[in-house]
Amino acid sequence: QVQLVESGGGSVQAGGSLRLSCTASGRTVSNYVMGWFRQAPGKEREFVAAIRWNGTRTYAVDPVKGGFTISTDNAVNTVYLQMNSLKPEDTGLYYCAATAAGVGISRAGTYEYWGQGTQVTVSL
Repeated sequence: QVQLVESGGGSVQAGGSLRLSCTASGRTVSNYVMGWFRQAPGKEREFVAAIRWNGTRTYAVDPVKGGFTISTDNAVNTVYLQMNSLKPEDTGLYYCAATAAGVGISRAGTYEYWGQGTQVTVSL
């Protein structure tokens, strides 16, 4: 089992920045892909970005989310999502997820493990 705990969410004004963290524990995740998804009220869960734990490959960050950067710190088993130039439409519950799969990285169904989510609210 893999346990994922997100943190770093909060309320920010448009144009501001937040850095989300996701710390993994449990079984070894060194061969896993870590993803970030978000879900706005009334909408489906949406892929944001993904990265292989060793940082050797960053999977497709949606172009419209150009202000977002994903990274890892293996020393503390943590994956980060740096979000800059935030907009109100970035508001939602942000989830961290882990998968041993190497394909289908942008699909929520690919991921075996999920965190509880951290809320991000962006206001005008």
